[in-house]
Amino acid sequence: MEQAHTMPREEARPPLVATLSIDPSVQEYFNELRRTYFPPERNYLDAHLTLFHALPDEPGIREELQRVARQQPSFDAVAEQIVSLGYGTAFKIVAPALPALHQQLQKHWHDALTNQDRQKRNFHITIQNKVEPARAKALQAELGHAFKPFSFAVTGFRLWRYLGGPWEYLESYDFL
Repeated sequence: MEQAHTMPREEARPPLVATLSIDPSVQEYFNELRRTYFPPERNYLDAHLTLFHALPDEPGIREELQRVARQQPSFDAVAEQIVSLGYGTAFKIVAPALPALHQQLQKHWHDALTNQDRQKRNFHITIQNKVEPARAKALQAELGHAFKPFSFAVTGFRLWRYLGGPWEYLESYDFL
């Protein structure tokens, strides 16, 4: 009797994460806050402004990011306020171009998006997470005393591969 042979299933590639590139000096400011306040055993990443959390690893994703980047001028965003994440702290980021850019890509990739990536984004940069709420509130109060909103440039896309915690940098797409 012949044994049936099954083709090995192709393993799904880890998803891609799309973030926005920001002014290097502001990036370093957020990185330093994250190094200071994020629990070290959970801090695998630099600070980031996420656009999409889990894109499929398909050539069309890279092609669309590149196409949009060639047409998108750099723009200013504002770190508007310090916000609570319940178990952490973030900076709320606002700019008229942010939701428009997100929605443009959402429409293009709609069928490939996870439920999380189909939702409206509340843009933020997390500097603390997975801590007791009292510790998060204390940091928000500490930073809030001297906080004044500030603007910075958004200059492109960065694409990463999610590796179950850490991310692997893949490439950047600079705006005009």
